Amino acid sequence: MFVSRSRRLVALVAVAALASAGLAACSPDTPGSSPGASDGSSPGGGDGVAQAGSGSGSEGATEIVKPVLSSNVSRGESGVPVSTLVSVAVEDGSLSSVKVTSSAGQVAGSMSSDGISWTAEERLEPATTYTVAAVAQGAQEGSQARRKTTFTTQDLSLSEQTYASIAPLQGETVGVGMPVIVTFDIPVRNKAEFEKHMTVSSAPQQTGAWHWLSDTEAHWRPKTYWKAGTEVAVDVDVNGVDAGNGIYGQMDRDIDFKIGDANIYKVNAKTHQMKVLSNGKVLRTIPITTGKAGFTTRSGTKVIIEKFESKRMNSETVGITGSEAYDIDDVQYAMRLTYSGEFIHAAPWSVGSQGNANVSHGCTGMSTEQARWLYGISKRGDVVEYTGTDRPMTFTNGYGDWNQSFTQFAKGSAL
Repeated sequence: MFVSRSRRLVALVAVAALASAGLAACSPDTPGSSPGASDGSSPGGGDGVAQAGSGSGSEGATEIVKPVLSSNVSRGESGVPVSTLVSVAVEDGSLSSVKVTSSAGQVAGSMSSDGISWTAEERLEPATTYTVAAVAQGAQEGSQARRKTTFTTQDLSLSEQTYASIAPLQGETVGVGMPVIVTFDIPVRNKAEFEKHMTVSSAPQQTGAWHWLSDTEAHWRPKTYWKAGTEVAVDVDVNGVDAGNGIYGQMDRDIDFKIGDANIYKVNAKTHQMKVLSNGKVLRTIPITTGKAGFTTRSGTKVIIEKFESKRMNSETVGITGSEAYDIDDVQYAMRLTYSGEFIHAAPWSVGSQGNANVSHGCTGMSTEQARWLYGISKRGDVVEYTGTDRPMTFTNGYGDWNQSFTQFAKGSAL
């Protein structure tokens, strides 16, 4: 058999019957024979081939082909990018085992179906020393190779890593209009690469899409409102992912939350009524008041952002001053709908106008009794649909995700 010299080392061991001289055959371990390979491969074959056998001259010699291991990290290498997925491959054999370890434990990975390559499933931590230990078996009995490689990753400061915060919170029960919101503390330029590692799954499964509002904020919403009772899992697996501009993902984040009752409140600013539906059933119709001229309440789909049993409301925080200014220390049962200051809340001072006139500065007011009841059944993510005014709700003023068609919304994906 012809063997390429560039890839294999051939050693012949012949046993000759030299009775008259009383000579013994040479051993591969005698002085002058080739030592084991410098990459840590086991001795007895150099780069990959050895022969052994018996007989006169070269007749009866048996060729042993040794596996050759390789990796995408080098022995003693430093400054290895944390975005690296360690891989190991073998020629002329199959992998028996691959372990990538650090002081933090073992890195998960998977073997190819043909057994000739292994790839890590996790990226690396900064300023960490890793060891790669691989073993491969050749086609012939006794043909084995080992490789041990130690390397160190790049050091990163906190300003070179971006951390993801997620809403809803772990274990939270939210309304059917709640988007998944991921906020990064340092801008992400490589949005497409990050989005590949951001997944939302649910039972039952519902079609949805990501939309990047900025370099630091991405939302995911289903095509239509969530189905009540849905279990949702969010996986933001961006640890070590290259965010661009020398920034990397700092940590994987995984949270689970649940969709509660389908509470949808329908407000008509012309009739001054709020119809309260839960799971398709009308529970109440509540007399309300909305924004007066100059302070028109926005029409469109809003989502409850946060709840306050009691909240101070100072008009200066939303730019209302002069004769229209107000500062109310204890507004009860307040539920925020927009970042610009629209709330649903108790408004005992306007009960005489509720149901027949709009007299507020943009909020939706009702009696204290009605507000207490509504507050008690409401949760973050419940939907409030407004009609009856010529002032539209804007996409980024709160959880405005539902004010675009799903086709428009999906165009905000980086993929």
